[in-house]
Amino acid sequence: MIERQDTNSRMSQIVTHNGTVYLAGQVGAGDSVTEQTTDCLARVDALLGKASSSRENILQAVIWLRDMADFAEMNAVWDAWVPEGHAPARACGEARLAADQLKVEIIITAACD
Repeated sequence: MIERQDTNSRMSQIVTHNGTVYLAGQVGAGDSVTEQTTDCLARVDALLGKASSSRENILQAVIWLRDMADFAEMNAVWDAWVPEGHAPARACGEARLAADQLKVEIIITAACD
């Protein structure tokens, strides 16, 4: 069974299927990479909670940065957020994001609790 949450005509924020949670790409508010990453990860936490999952259950993360020069700044927030011993498979690349003010977007796949 496929369950969709927070759905509009274009997309769902959460899709769950066979015990796996797929989140839409999340972005955050703020002027700096640190602020945007912090806000983005708070949104991830909220969506995972709504989907009966948590950051301890993240299987994979795909991170897009507007500029790879921001890699270390984003990682400082990420490294503090990921629970010790629960680092997911991860990729990070540079991409043109949907709006000029966006500096980071994170896509998460996780297991249900």
